[in-house]
Parts: sequence; C-alpha cells; structure tokens
Amino acid sequence: MLYRIAEFPIEISFSEDYTDGTSLIPSFTPFVIGRMCKEESLLLRLYVDDKLQPKKENRERIGDFDTGNGNVIVDRFPDSSYQYIIKDLEGRACCLLQTNADFNDCRCALNGDFFMRQYALNNAVMMAFSFAASFQKALMIHASLVRHNGRGYAFIAQSGTGKSTQVSNWLRYIPDCDLMNDDNPVVRVIGEEVFVYGTPWSGKTPCYRDVKAPLAAVTRIERCERNWVEKLPTVAAFASFLPSCSTMRWDKRVFDNVCNCISDVIRFSELYTLHCLPDRESAEVCHSMIDHE
Repeated sequence: MLYRIAEFPIEISFSEDYTDGTSLIPSFTPFVIGRMCKEESLLLRLYVDDKLQPKKENRERIGDFDTGNGNVIVDRFPDSSYQYIIKDLEGRACCLLQTNADFNDCRCALNGDFFMRQYALNNAVMMAFSFAASFQKALMIHASLVRHNGRGYAFIAQSGTGKSTQVSNWLRYIPDCDLMNDDNPVVRVIGEEVFVYGTPWSGKTPCYRDVKAPLAAVTRIERCERNWVEKLPTVAAFASFLPSCSTMRWDKRVFDNVCNCISDVIRFSELYTLHCLPDRESAEVCHSMIDHE
C-alpha cells in the first residue's frame, strides 16, 4: 500500500501471513494514494514479516532508551544499519525493526495480540519515517499544531506543561482556527520556506489529517503566574526547539541533518516562549504577539 505523508511517498507491504495488515494502521487511511507521480521517489519502504529474526553477530548495543512512549533497545552494525526492539508501555517486546543506514529500506516483525501489533507497527513506521525524513530537510516534532487563517502555529513543551491546553484555547477563543495535529506533526523546509503537515500520529487525540500550511511560528509553553511572550534569539531558539525533535544523537549523520534543518527553520520562521497561565487571556496574548498577518 502506498501512502503520502508530508508529501513524501512511503510503501508498507505485508507478508502473505497477513490477510489485512492495513487494519493495524487505520490512522493512515487519509494518507492512502493510488500511485506515485513520475517525478516522485519513495522516502522509505517497510515490509512486515513476522518470520524476521534478530541479528546477533557483530552488533553494537547502543542502549535501552525510554522514549516516554515505551522503551526501545537499539543495536548498530558495522555497515551502519540498525536493529530496534520496540516495547509497549507495559514493557512487552512487540516489534523487531531492522533498517539500512539511510532508513529507506526497512523490515519488521510484529508480536502479541492485535493491539500490541497495532502499537508496534505505528511506532516502527513513525521511527523509520522520522529518521529517513531527516535526509530530506524534514523533522518530526513533538508538538500540538493549530492552523489560523491558513498558517500553522506549533506549540511545544514538556509533557504536562500545557501545549494541548493552549491549542484548545486557540480553538475556543481565536476565530478561524482548526487543529492540524496534536502530537507529532512534520516540519519541512522547501527552498526558503517552512511548512507544517498533519500526520497519522496524533497521540491521544484522533486528528489524522492530510493537511499542510506555511509555518508561522513555533512557541514553547512555560508555566508562569502571568501571561507574556518573548521572542527568542538564534541560540536560545535552537536550544528551545531541539528537544522537541525526533533524532538520534549517537548517529552523526541523522543528528547533523536534524541540527541543519533546525537552523533553517530558525532562519525562515520565528520562535517564541509563551510564559502563561492555562487561561483564555494566554491565548489572546499569544495570538496578538506571534500572529503578524
């Protein structure tokens, strides 16, 4: 099956053991395409085959990482290919993912019941997409994304700080707004413009939209006893934005790709910090300061 996410075509196929593998990824339905355009090439292809076995020879154990959405064990091989064991929130190993060095040729095996497999495949594709997209000046970010008058506003924050609350207040109190994504949108630099996209991954909010908008601003949410906005200078903007981007610091190529893309985003758009209470006024103050249309 072919999909187009952030204007990148990807292919997900299944072994003959799966009669309807696409039922595991219903959030991908809005992104289905019948065929690719002549000028397009696949960002990645992923083949699901539960007979896939872990590779054990010559592997380098990079680490066992808590992603905030389950743990991932990472192994690297001499040819710079990777192997991941993806665990669910209960610590159960539900996916074996193997990729080449560029993350554009991937295989995975799923394990467990339907819901474990659903979790596994969604996370495997999201991981492969994130790293493959870094080679194409694109970032997957942890953010809530609202569109106002055709322009995208991304809100980033540590979990529980209030990015979804801020977006909800924009939707409630600022006219002509709609939600593009509530957890994992994509930011893409094309020429000297920056665009944001909805994706099949939206956390607990079922917002799976194939939508695109020019990026107007990225705003970090910080709790405060009063509502005010500061525009960030370049170095502070970079430091503020980097923790919200999906990357691998141990892989120099991917990490350099991400850092270069962040630098372009900062060059072509604006980054702010909103110090705020979770109230209506915070949305109105933020809107008045960062919306320059």
